[in-house]
Amino acid sequence: MSGLIGRKIGMTSIFDENGKNIPCTVIEAGPCVVTQVRTNEVDGYKALQLGFDDKSEKHTTKAAQGHFKKAGTDAKKRVVEFKYFEEEHNLGDVLTVDLFNEGEFVDVQGVSKGKGFQGVVKRHGFGGVGQATHGQHNRLRAPGSVGASSYPSRVFKGMRMAGRTGGENVTVQNLRVLKVVADKNLLVVKGCVPGHKNSYVIIQK
Repeated sequence: MSGLIGRKIGMTSIFDENGKNIPCTVIEAGPCVVTQVRTNEVDGYKALQLGFDDKSEKHTTKAAQGHFKKAGTDAKKRVVEFKYFEEEHNLGDVLTVDLFNEGEFVDVQGVSKGKGFQGVVKRHGFGGVGQATHGQHNRLRAPGSVGASSYPSRVFKGMRMAGRTGGENVTVQNLRVLKVVADKNLLVVKGCVPGHKNSYVIIQK
């Protein structure tokens, strides 16, 4: 699938031709450099490795410096492989946001915001134990009963409980491209994408 690496700038809203206000996300997509070309003969599969966002050599290992030097580019902070790229590209080619067209649909993958340890109401949307009456004075957001009676006398695996929330890979599918701003490498997609501001995302079509 063809795609690019980008950075989430933030959310805004625009009006369509009918005057409807549409929430959207602005993504800085590319430019990305082809840092490696995978082939069936050498690697057993076809893919393009793309690099995004310059990185200082001071914080780059010697092995990585040599890897990027083969592509004739500076060291990159983020490197991602895209399998089954639609078009053929060579080492060192630069891919821009022109890869996408207005009106088409893309999938955006990112790491969701980390929220730390959360309770069941925040994490799973539980309603809490009962209402404010019947003596529930201090456990409105408690999980309630989690186990069965004498049989099986244990808690089943997969029971939704409190725990660490967020910080996971999330893919949002079928987001419509509303606008492509080629001169600024910006991509405007309908809806929201995972991650905080300035976090890296992967856009695939």
